[in-house]
Amino acid sequence: MIKILLQYFNSFSGLSREVWWLALITLINRAGAMVIPFLSLYLTDDLDFSLQQVGWIMTSYGLGSFLGGWLGGKLCDTIGYYKVILGSLILTGFSFIGIQYVTGFWNICIGFFILISIADAARPAFFVALSAYSKPENKTRSLTFIRLAINLGFSAGPAVGGLIIATIGYYGLFWVDGITCIIAGFVMIQTLHPKKAKVLDKEVMIDNPVKAHKDGIYVLFLIALALFGFIFVQYFSTIPLYYKEIHHLSEEKIGFLLALNGALIFFFEMPLIAYLEKTNISKIGNVINGFILTGISFVLFLITPWAGILVIGMIIVTLGEMISFPFGNAFALERSKKGRQGAYMGLYSMSFSAAHIFGHNSGMQLINKYGYENSWIFMACVAVLGIGLLFYVKHKLIQKEV
Repeated sequence: MIKILLQYFNSFSGLSREVWWLALITLINRAGAMVIPFLSLYLTDDLDFSLQQVGWIMTSYGLGSFLGGWLGGKLCDTIGYYKVILGSLILTGFSFIGIQYVTGFWNICIGFFILISIADAARPAFFVALSAYSKPENKTRSLTFIRLAINLGFSAGPAVGGLIIATIGYYGLFWVDGITCIIAGFVMIQTLHPKKAKVLDKEVMIDNPVKAHKDGIYVLFLIALALFGFIFVQYFSTIPLYYKEIHHLSEEKIGFLLALNGALIFFFEMPLIAYLEKTNISKIGNVINGFILTGISFVLFLITPWAGILVIGMIIVTLGEMISFPFGNAFALERSKKGRQGAYMGLYSMSFSAAHIFGHNSGMQLINKYGYENSWIFMACVAVLGIGLLFYVKHKLIQKEV
């Protein structure tokens, strides 16, 4: 047991001081993001919007995320990652506090579009900051560590958010979200001031940078990731419905299955990545393996009606997520050395925003029209297409190395 614990803690060794502070800032920020899990309830219970109106508000939310990724990448290359992250945190804080006073359907749509555009502008900047604060050999583990902070924040946030709603009301969420974002900004000022921060990444960028959208291999990689995101987001929209309507699971049991995802990531992702980094498997190879596992999780739903397959499916998709996301992030950062990092990581963020824009709604429509089984077959086919694209990317990369 002691040996296992030592191996777990050793997986965190070698990470820079700046990465630890960046993880703390992320944890504070994400733990405060309590409005998002309760957004649909707030819109229906407190503001009396119809489900159709809520759907359009969520679409505006996704479009804002898409714009934020693009805008953040552009700003990162012009004013630097530090100013983008700090500005995003502070402005997001005030936006959360202010949006509780916005009423009316179209005003809410515009309000959340602007809020999430500001909030997600920081996403590309966080990736670029990690590149600056991480030694090249530690990039994948540093990214995994930040993911760990995000998952911890998202686990704590909803629990605290539920208590706030029960004792204060929904308006308390907006105040706490806003204040925690502002606190995260002040922590950043104190710990990661650009005059104090050391640039640990000594990799040299080329003289003639490639524009991100003209890097054919990178664009194909992002299309494959968008397809991966398309099927992965089903685990947070259509699959919970499948648990309830087909397997008749209670909300408590559904909550347990979703919590299993976060628990597995917390305990196993860092050691798993530390192990995989020592193997000869390439970053793209690991992304492919994770994508295959995610596709298999949908096929399992077609094999047997046994409820236990749901637990096995959740374990397999979480394993796929743990492998794909860190190495996908690391590949994108590595590729961004060919050009302007902000633009590259902005496109990377936009690929997942596109998955959120189209994935949730398309999944719902497929289930409504063709049923669950046909929808899972469709998701498996999307996985095959994405895996095929990644194999092509891997082939092109090998050709260039020869």
